[in-house]
Amino acid sequence: HALRREARIYAELVGYGQTGDAYHLTALESSGTNAARAMSLSLRDAGLEPSEVDYINPHGTSTPLNDEVETRAIKLALGDQAYKVAVSSTKSMTGHCLGAAGAIEAAICALVIENGVIPPTINLDNPCLECDLDYVPWVARKKEVRVAMSNSMGFGGHNVTVVMKKFED
Repeated sequence: HALRREARIYAELVGYGQTGDAYHLTALESSGTNAARAMSLSLRDAGLEPSEVDYINPHGTSTPLNDEVETRAIKLALGDQAYKVAVSSTKSMTGHCLGAAGAIEAAICALVIENGVIPPTINLDNPCLECDLDYVPWVARKKEVRVAMSNSMGFGGHNVTVVMKKFED
């Protein structure tokens, strides 16, 4: 459709994964397995391997419970690749836009792919011990990004991940 309209293509949406854990109204289930499964399902839908992921825009609410569980989930879904992927929470700059957060963060992922600049996680001074991934603290980073994931983990146990990649004509 975009090609027919000669529209500029920033990125291609290639994968989607969703799980529901119904664990708690406002808290993620602590093992991270359901959130990890949403990520794994999105990669499977995209036909991609964890080793192909360059960037993750996490749900990243900057709460100890959420950040620890999501870090655990990323490690479960990506294995060793989790330590090689840039992970930055743009909520540190936009705030939590609730129902609009997923759309905003997906648009940011498309711009990351298009421009090759990973936004920073601002105000990250003292991450908890379990939060030991590359969170791109304070300063944006130039990096070619071919594949990006965006996580949305909402109230009531909804876990959604979308995967985007650089469009290749």
